[in-house]
Amino acid sequence: MFEFLPQLLLEPFATQSMTRAILVSGMIGGVCGCLSCFITLKGWSLMGDALAHAIVPGVVLAGLAGIPFAAGAFVAGLLAAGTMGYVKAHTRIREDAVIGIVFTAFFAAGILLITLFPSNINLRTIIFGNILGMADADIVQMIVISAVTMLILLAKWKDLLLMLFDREHAKAAGLNVTALHFTLLTLLAATAVAALQTVGACLVVGMLVTPGATAYLLTDRFGRMLIIATLLGMICAFVGGYISYFLNGSTGGAIVVLQTLVFLVALFFAPKHGIIASRLKIQRAGDASDLRLTEQVEIKPIAAVKM
Repeated sequence: MFEFLPQLLLEPFATQSMTRAILVSGMIGGVCGCLSCFITLKGWSLMGDALAHAIVPGVVLAGLAGIPFAAGAFVAGLLAAGTMGYVKAHTRIREDAVIGIVFTAFFAAGILLITLFPSNINLRTIIFGNILGMADADIVQMIVISAVTMLILLAKWKDLLLMLFDREHAKAAGLNVTALHFTLLTLLAATAVAALQTVGACLVVGMLVTPGATAYLLTDRFGRMLIIATLLGMICAFVGGYISYFLNGSTGGAIVVLQTLVFLVALFFAPKHGIIASRLKIQRAGDASDLRLTEQVEIKPIAAVKM
């Protein structure tokens, strides 16, 4: 039995399409993990979900025009982000309401376009992804987007961090906070486009938020948070894609479920910020308070006797 085990474990890499799917998943997972740190600190979890759905009409229009899907999706993502920013700046509507209105409007427009102009575009593929059906051109686009995103994040992460924590201090330091804001927004839109084919519009937000949230529980230093989140995103995406072969299930679903399981482990067992550690800290603080109270009660009678 055991002599067939190595052959069984290497079986997913026997086909070129599955090998490419696993490797590309790992690459996109690492990029999403790195970007998720900034999204977590900025509080843009809903923004990632919104852009993932808002790019649907761009994909449809790109397919009808005969141009690459990534180009249409990217333009639609930027248009949606710009629309959200404009509405938020010129109205008294809360940001979460603006995001909900804009992304549902764009998503509904995409569904309407698909029904009005039937083509070879599959709505299920857009929503749930189809990493096994990627063409070589799609993989090249994803590699380019991933490489550019990582280079910009590594080059500007300190400036972006300062902008996220203290916008006024960043201005005083001479940073163009508006340019940094739109740079981060552009990277978010581009990464959402790249991850769309891996996990689909419904699960992109999981890859863009969960690794950063997990790393946030494990460290207080942003540099370490970047490394942890990137490695978690990469490993979970690689292993999730690998496991999906044996499960004969959705690659994107396997990736996000695995990321969620890792997050739950960190949520309970993180050495400093986990639920168990927090309860132990509260219990120790309570015991120390009781001890001090007991000492005070015991000392008073002794002092009274000496007097």
